[in-house]
Amino acid sequence: MINISNEILNNILKEYEQKKTKAELDAINRKEKLYLTIPRLQAIEDELNKFAIQTTKNIINGNKEEINLLNDKINKLKNEKEQILNSKGIDLGYLKPFYECKKCNDTGYITINNKTTMCNCLKQKLLNITFNNSNLSNLDKENFKKFNELMYSDEVDIAKYKYNISPRKNILNIKQKAIEFIDNFDNPDYKNLLFTGNSGLGKTFMTNCIAAEMLKKGKTVLYQTAPVLLENVINYKMSKNKDNLFNFYNSVLESDLLIIDDLGTESQNSMKLSELFTIINTRLLNSNNKITKTIISTNLGIKEIFNFYEERIGSRIAGYYDIYYFFGDDIRFKINK
Repeated sequence: MINISNEILNNILKEYEQKKTKAELDAINRKEKLYLTIPRLQAIEDELNKFAIQTTKNIINGNKEEINLLNDKINKLKNEKEQILNSKGIDLGYLKPFYECKKCNDTGYITINNKTTMCNCLKQKLLNITFNNSNLSNLDKENFKKFNELMYSDEVDIAKYKYNISPRKNILNIKQKAIEFIDNFDNPDYKNLLFTGNSGLGKTFMTNCIAAEMLKKGKTVLYQTAPVLLENVINYKMSKNKDNLFNFYNSVLESDLLIIDDLGTESQNSMKLSELFTIINTRLLNSNNKITKTIISTNLGIKEIFNFYEERIGSRIAGYYDIYYFFGDDIRFKINK
């Protein structure tokens, strides 16, 4: 298990500072070039800066009447500035820095009501370094833009597939449900997802499609195979040198979206069963005062899950997860042709 050290965090924060500085310098350069072509904009900014200083002085002196007069002048100047930009087809945001993260302005932290917390963008970067590793490395190739239903047969063959719809119709239904899951992620009543079926039918691809969209929405995503996840949890709990800077166990419980891949491939013991139940149940209860959702991918059917795991784990999944079965021919052979 990898721990986040102060050195790693400091290096990441240096990258953030560089991004922030670049965004702000680029904004200054855009502004200077624009003001050369439209001198009135420069004059307006100079007046606004002058009035801002005067307003501050009057606030200190308690001169409310003068403050009101200055506010009127400031608003007129701002309206004139916006009208000039609109006449040139330029958005007001063009003059502001283009921060990569608009929530924290590329600082890595957000302050609300005098409380400073780590921004999701920084949390995700730390998650990727420590736990996701290569699990989220294929999102540029595995996303909804790359989705191709033609990889699935449109043949209805109950004898072969044991379902009365075609694999293509089925995967399109699953895609639609995946989009609904994304759109309703913040609805606490919307269920988690269980993807089940043989290998090579697109479970990982569909999971990655969802992960890519959740990252775009600024959600944190932790993606682990069941064996690695449970080993890491147990190792973390047994370790005397727990990393307080970026708590692994809290990440498992609190990440907006937890993806547990290959459930059923882990070796079993009572400790792992207990930890698996705790993870699933805690996230279902939203015990951390936030909405958390989970996607489980497995080759096991729901009956096998009940046989393979404790009753309480099977019942949680059966009751609180929408279950989707992937079937058809192995699409990996088609992709590699």
